[in-house]
Amino acid sequence: GTGAANEAQALTVTQIAAASGAFSWIVIEAFHHGKATSLGLVSGILAGLVAITPAAGDVLPYGAIMLGIMASAICYMAILLKGKLGYDDSLDVFGIHGVAGIVGALGLTLFLRNHSMPLGEQFMYQVKGVVFSILYSAVGTFLIVLFTEKVFGFRMKERDELSGMDHSQHGEHGYGLLNLD
Repeated sequence: GTGAANEAQALTVTQIAAASGAFSWIVIEAFHHGKATSLGLVSGILAGLVAITPAAGDVLPYGAIMLGIMASAICYMAILLKGKLGYDDSLDVFGIHGVAGIVGALGLTLFLRNHSMPLGEQFMYQVKGVVFSILYSAVGTFLIVLFTEKVFGFRMKERDELSGMDHSQHGEHGYGLLNLD
């Protein structure tokens, strides 16, 4: 196809994945908690957007729908697992961005519109890319943490942390856990 047609397709499937992610997340949330939330809606949109990113030029609308649904369901479970394991992911960065990225990178092989190689071979390329990305991110993060600890220190003083960075670092009063009046 032409460049404009490919761009239009990428835009279309991006919107579809976001919508199906949002819809499926709030349905799951409604069944699980008895109500849907605006945070759930936004989380589903984000899961769909992240999952479609590696696939936007290579899947048709039904693939975008399925990737949005898959990403929402798997990310929802990842966030439930976070609660059970107790690891710190306050903004669900890994639970949504990381997990949906993996779902999109691996799931796109199920919905490719043009198969230039056998699906198993394409899937293995995707697995290698995901593993490399995880290792690269882990090593890079570890090096940044080491550098930060050595140069600046990784944690603030407890009182500064409790008063909030708005106050302790910037002299402003925003959010904090201490009464500073």
